[in-house]
Amino acid sequence: MRDILYPPVIGFAKTAFKVLDLGFTMVGTEHIPRTGGAVLALNHISYVDFVIGGFGAQPSKRLVRFMAKEVLFRNRYSGPLMRGMHHIPVDRGAGAGSYREAIRYLGEGEIVGVFPEATISRSFELKEFKSGAVRMAAEAGVPVIPMILWGTQRMMTKDHPRDFSRHQRVSITVGEPMAVSKDEDATEATARLRTTMAGMLDRTIKASPDKPAGAWWLPASYGGGAPTPEEADRLDAEELRERAARRRK
Repeated sequence: MRDILYPPVIGFAKTAFKVLDLGFTMVGTEHIPRTGGAVLALNHISYVDFVIGGFGAQPSKRLVRFMAKEVLFRNRYSGPLMRGMHHIPVDRGAGAGSYREAIRYLGEGEIVGVFPEATISRSFELKEFKSGAVRMAAEAGVPVIPMILWGTQRMMTKDHPRDFSRHQRVSITVGEPMAVSKDEDATEATARLRTTMAGMLDRTIKASPDKPAGAWWLPASYGGGAPTPEEADRLDAEELRERAARRRK
C-alpha cells in the first residue's frame, strides 16, 4: 500500500502539537506491534480521536487505517484526506462491504482502528460496545490492541465549543494485545474487551493530575459535571430523533 499523503499529514499534526504545546502522557505504546495485522480498539470522546489515536501508534512506526463514517469520505475537505490515507468508509446501512475491506487490510498486515462504541460518548465513560472489533480480529487471526484516550474531549467534542488553546494535556494508554479465537463467543469477547478498557480508563483518569470537581469534561462518577451515562443516552436519543425529523423535511 503506497502512502504518499499519510506521512506529510503526520508531519503537519506533529507540528500542530508543538505549536499547541500539547503535553502527552503515553503509556504502553510498546504493545502496538511493529509488524503484522492488528485491530486497534479505542474509546471515543472527541472529534480529534482519529488524530491522537493515530499518533499513539507512532512509537511503533505504524500507520492506522481507521474505520470511519462514509460521509467523511464524501466531504470536499476531509474526503481526499480520508481516501489518501487509506482509511475505510463505513456505511451503516450496508456495513458488510466495509467489514470485508477491513479483513483484507488485516490480512495484508495493516492496523485497523475501530471505535467499538460507534459514536462519541457524552458521559466520557464507555458506552456499550459493538462486536465488530472482536469479530474482525477473530476472523483475520490477529490480536485486538485496546487503547484509551483522555483529554481529547477538552479540545473538540459534542455539546461544547472547540478549545485548541495551548498547554493542554492528553493521555494515551495502550493495553496488552488481546487474543480472540474463532471459537470464542463474540458477545463474551466484546464484554471482555470492554471490561479491560473500562479498567484502563479508570486508571488513566485517576492518574491525571487535573480533576477539578464539577468540571464539564470529567465524568459524573469522578465528581465531574459531565452527563451520567443514563443522561447521555437520553441526549443521544434526542439527537437521533432530531436528525430523523430533519431528513423527513
